[in-house]
Amino acid sequence: MHTGDVRTVVAAIHKIVAYSENPHKTDGGKLISSFQCSRETADVEFAFSKCQYQAKTGRARGGDDVIAYQIRQSFLPGEITPEEANRLGVELAQRFTKGNHAFIVCTHTDKKHIHNHIIWNSTALDCSRKFRNFWGSTKAVRRLSDTICIQNGYSIVDNPQLKGESYNKWQGYTKKPCHRDELRAAIDRALEKGPGDFESLFDLLREAGIQVDRRGKSIRLKAPGWNNVARMSSLGSGYTEDDLAAVLAGKKKHTPREKTAAPADPPKVNLLVDIQAKLAEGKGAGYARWATSFNLKQMANTLNYLTENKLLDYGALCKKTETATAHFHELSGKIKAAEARMSEIAELKTQIINYSKTREVYAAYRKAGYSKKFLAEHEREILLHKAAKKAFDELGLKKLPTVKSLQAEYAELLAEKKRAYSEYRSARDEMQNLQMARANVARIMGYDDMTPTIEKKQKTHSHDTR
Repeated sequence: MHTGDVRTVVAAIHKIVAYSENPHKTDGGKLISSFQCSRETADVEFAFSKCQYQAKTGRARGGDDVIAYQIRQSFLPGEITPEEANRLGVELAQRFTKGNHAFIVCTHTDKKHIHNHIIWNSTALDCSRKFRNFWGSTKAVRRLSDTICIQNGYSIVDNPQLKGESYNKWQGYTKKPCHRDELRAAIDRALEKGPGDFESLFDLLREAGIQVDRRGKSIRLKAPGWNNVARMSSLGSGYTEDDLAAVLAGKKKHTPREKTAAPADPPKVNLLVDIQAKLAEGKGAGYARWATSFNLKQMANTLNYLTENKLLDYGALCKKTETATAHFHELSGKIKAAEARMSEIAELKTQIINYSKTREVYAAYRKAGYSKKFLAEHEREILLHKAAKKAFDELGLKKLPTVKSLQAEYAELLAEKKRAYSEYRSARDEMQNLQMARANVARIMGYDDMTPTIEKKQKTHSHDTR
């Protein structure tokens, strides 16, 4: 991000920060995290650090100066919660900047794919240097993001292309094959007919509508409906002239190229579909056939899951489900409490630092009788000082803690959160599987409120006897 020729530093930063912090995209501002800055005054704090950098180093640049950097990090639709995405965005920013730069992470939920806007200040926290982009930084960011996602059990884009292609093409969802795919498929079909030499191979290709000609040492091919030609040497391994010569001479076996398909997910326990309810909503006979097949598969998966986990007794299944649910909520509460306190510490630490940096300026402002002229000259420092004092008043602090003690508490909470999170993921998966298995058994057996029919009959019989 640059200031350009007409914008001020504050205006330039405010524009992108305001877009990223849009409450309509961030669940009313709940999905915004910050580090070493306040989300309300991030633009002012970024600008203030530029002034300190210039005063400390004597370096100044014009509109081409980089004032901030931004990363956009996206996730597979339906795979991650907004809160979890925000947490991973904070971890990415923390690790990439090594904790040397203030940043904000805004998680947007206005698209099908949840994504983060990560913005960090180009000026370091000590205002003595700036972040300088380096050759290959894009690859470094991608690798770090992939590592974090894999460590936390989320999918990544396999074999990413370095060209500007759509996400659908990355995933292999394109309906029409590319030119070279058509040429490779035509060569595969021609080789199946057993040509003895190149001329026989070329004749078979021409019969299939492929244009074949030589120009110098290169062989050029063009499939019907395409404007440009493609050299045979560009078709990749197994389709070059040397590879095909070895195949035609019987020295090598040709293996057609196949697109690698994503491995199928292991069977999971899913809720059974209420077919009658769906039919009442207007679904047709085709949906009923699909739902019947789906329910049969899920009943088999449920039975396998219950057998493997020795939960064929419904009472034991209910008890274990309740225990797993309680354990999950306990871990979730611990993590949320740690995150809330970590957020408070980061905010308080930032405000203490801002208060310390601007105390002398504010004291001079007070001695000047709150002069408007002095305010105009030192507006950024005075705004930061007032924001810090307001934060202290809201927290009811009479004595400020030291930054060192806050850092120690933050590190302890972070370690505790990391320990809990590995257990949290397994607890979540176990709870979900147990809840779905119990719900499926209840539907199959006709238990309306998760109580076995036998127990209901016993209660009813006792009531009638009385």
